[in-house]
Amino acid sequence: MSAPAYSSFTQWYSEGHLASYVRSMKSPGGILNLIEASQPAGDMSDPAVPDLILYQDLVGGSRVSGNLGGGLFNVMSEKGGFFLAAPHFANEVIVDTSHRLRSLSFPMAQWQAVLDEASDGSFSFDRPGIYGGMFLSPAIRSALRNLWALCEDEGAPSRLLARAAGFEILAELCRLSGAPLTPPKGGLAPWAKRRSLELMRERISEDISLEELAAEARLSPFHFARMFKQSVGVPPRVHLTRLRVERASELLEMTEMSVTEIALEVGYSSNQVLARVFSKHQHMSPSDYRRAVRDPSRDMVQR
Repeated sequence: MSAPAYSSFTQWYSEGHLASYVRSMKSPGGILNLIEASQPAGDMSDPAVPDLILYQDLVGGSRVSGNLGGGLFNVMSEKGGFFLAAPHFANEVIVDTSHRLRSLSFPMAQWQAVLDEASDGSFSFDRPGIYGGMFLSPAIRSALRNLWALCEDEGAPSRLLARAAGFEILAELCRLSGAPLTPPKGGLAPWAKRRSLELMRERISEDISLEELAAEARLSPFHFARMFKQSVGVPPRVHLTRLRVERASELLEMTEMSVTEIALEVGYSSNQVLARVFSKHQHMSPSDYRRAVRDPSRDMVQR
């Protein structure tokens, strides 16, 4: 009997024999997918799927051997270290101890054009070195940690957040692979920066995509994301969160809208999501913030 075919890494981990080891799964709109799993020692091989898969060992100290698409390797993992598995390759992985990992999968239907653009068409999955075992990357480690934190706060991040975070990680993977990246072209033109910021404010309650913002600036999404950061000082995903917190603060101070209504108004799915994000940035809950900024005499009248 032939092995079952899986359309994605997420489907495999959800339905395959490793499914019971999954501890957390986050899937931002199919743009990229995050999974955390606690697995025993033994054969942890995966079937061929059309995703580029980045694994991070959260504990370290395991002997890992196998083939992820770049030939056989046998290494001792380090805490926070990464392994990259090629798409469309049935990888072989043996781990000698129980371990905990996070995986980030990029569905190639979503990302192939991005990789080609990022490297002027020179990125190739035939570069065996990038699949040759464990590697360390502070830049990817930081980006993945931030992305996971966003997921913890917001559930499935918006399309903009997911795409922008993916760009950061893929850009670093391209650099590590030796594929030349197209250098940044400076910041956004003043009109493009102004229009981008206006559009983010106007559509703050919507799941606006990076592609829509880039189109307004007449740029590709990859170049827009990098040029936006140069112009504004932070990535689009960070700026969007700041806008939402600022707007929520204004509504808490100036209106009688409930916290749930405000959450929906600024693009969050529930008052719980708003509370997590708001508390992280303002160091108090939305309700406490409202009490702190309101005129005490006004509060007494309302009571």
